[in-house]
Amino acid sequence: MSPQANTTDTTGSPKNPGLSTRTRVLVLVMTALVLATTVTGYVMHSRGDTAAGPTGSIQLDRPGRILFRDTAPGAGFGHAATVSAARPGGARTTGAARCDRLYTAHGTGICLQRRGPVPATYVSVLDRDMHRTRQVKAAGFPNRARVSASGAMLSWTTFVQGDSYLRDDFSTRTSILDTRTGKLRSNIEGIPLTLGGKAYHAADVNYWGVNFAADDNTFYATVRTGGRTYLVKGDYRKWTARTLRTNAECPSLSPDGTRVVFKKRVNASANRPWRLYVLDLATMRETPLAEVHSIDDQAAWLDGHTVMYGRPRGSGGGWDVWATPADGTGTPHILIHDATSPAVMNGGGQAGQSR
Repeated sequence: MSPQANTTDTTGSPKNPGLSTRTRVLVLVMTALVLATTVTGYVMHSRGDTAAGPTGSIQLDRPGRILFRDTAPGAGFGHAATVSAARPGGARTTGAARCDRLYTAHGTGICLQRRGPVPATYVSVLDRDMHRTRQVKAAGFPNRARVSASGAMLSWTTFVQGDSYLRDDFSTRTSILDTRTGKLRSNIEGIPLTLGGKAYHAADVNYWGVNFAADDNTFYATVRTGGRTYLVKGDYRKWTARTLRTNAECPSLSPDGTRVVFKKRVNASANRPWRLYVLDLATMRETPLAEVHSIDDQAAWLDGHTVMYGRPRGSGGGWDVWATPADGTGTPHILIHDATSPAVMNGGGQAGQSR
């Protein structure tokens, strides 16, 4: 039998009698190179889904700038971007990180992104150069994100059922990460709650919008149970929380730690259900802000006198960041066009500046 008559190799697979051994080797080498290139491209694409890619254009410890999510049509849509706080209408710098929700303080960033073949929320912890230092996979849709003024304490909220605070069937999951110890509390619903001065337990307790004070221990948040919402004050080390008042959602602490801006339900219908208020924590006196549009956002502080927030652009789609005085006076105005999820960079020092 001639060598070419044997058309089956040791694995039982047919051989091509028309190909020499050298040709078969070359084909195998080329196939391997194509596969390697494909895998490399996939890995690079996967890493680029969060914070990787061309970095260095955004640094999170630059004071005097505002970080936000770019919503302008085009290649930068959904990416992290920055502008000068002194000239917010000026040129923006758009980075590589894609985020559905983001925040920063003291050179630390948090980026929430919904992605994957089976969609989930990926929470990326970012360093000053927007490099990912840790990633956490969370169930649900990105909703709220905060970083404490020191950059040590991170919190985020996802919708795990429903997709709106206007729905009766919504359910949230809120997590807290201590970057100093690496300890992650993936769901804070089990924190002992005191409601109206009495210990309270219920299966329908939901937390969201956690916001830490300058001591990295005290925090404010919203809890919902029995169809009502409450502003709560928590103690992280003691792992306790107590209600302060009803009808307050998504609190953000002022730079001096004396006030919170929050959204209050003022209408039972879906038309303009909320309005922004500022609450004095010492007197519990609330002040309605001049913004009369319904704002479904966790507002942030631009400075000690002004708050900023994402506001949808009517029925035509799109978002802008607006600002209004925190004392209820003045007139709201657009701060950044085509933007949402704003946070002031504090440069790594002044406690509470970007709260």
